[in-house]
Amino acid sequence: MAASQTKGKSGKDLMPVLMALITGAKQKGIRFTPNEISLIMEIMKEGKSKEEQAQMDRTMNMASSMLNKGN
Repeated sequence: MAASQTKGKSGKDLMPVLMALITGAKQKGIRFTPNEISLIMEIMKEGKSKEEQAQMDRTMNMASSMLNKGN
């Protein structure tokens, strides 16, 4: 499921999918540690331009703020 949702996406197009997957996992009781999420993010940034990396950081920060409000 996750592979089909992320196939061919990069940068800002991939982040909403990632956040939806994390949110869906959270609803099922699956939790990712901050270190696990950071590792996923670093892997996703590999080979991306500085602009794409910055966009991914901004999107992740915004999504993290939204997820933390739900706790």
